[in-house]
Order: sequence, then structure tokens, then C-alpha cells
Amino acid sequence: MVGQRGIRTGSKGVPVRYEAIDAALGLVADKALELGASVHLPRIGCGLAGGKWSRIEPLIMERLVARGISVTVYDHDG
Repeated sequence: MVGQRGIRTGSKGVPVRYEAIDAALGLVADKALELGASVHLPRIGCGLAGGKWSRIEPLIMERLVARGISVTVYDHDG
């Protein structure tokens, strides 16, 4: 999944690209359903990409959880 452009916030805003994350989650969901897999991920888009979890979580809920895919999100303790 590529959901950001660069790693620094500048005059054009944060690097996160929510629409790219949304599209990629849709593809991940298709593959997870095909394989009968669960999805495990960190809080994508919220580190160097500068995104907000409040915008990412609903995408995960809509694209994955609503389709019956088990999702585990890990927090980094660092």
C-alpha cells in the first residue's frame, strides 16, 4: 500500500493521501476475502504521513470490517 507522497509536511499540507489508502484497503479486502485471511496492520497513515486516525479508522471499518474481515490494529509503544 502506498498512501502518502513524501514524508514531510510542507506548504501543500501533510503527505497522507486518504483516497490512495481507501483504494488500497479495497484491494486488500478483496485479497483477504479470497484467501480467507484476517488483516493485521499498524495505525497506517498516522506516522510520518501526518494523517489523522479519525479519518483512517472509518476507511478500515468500511472497506474491511463491514465486509466481515477480522482486523487487528497494532499501536507502536516507542
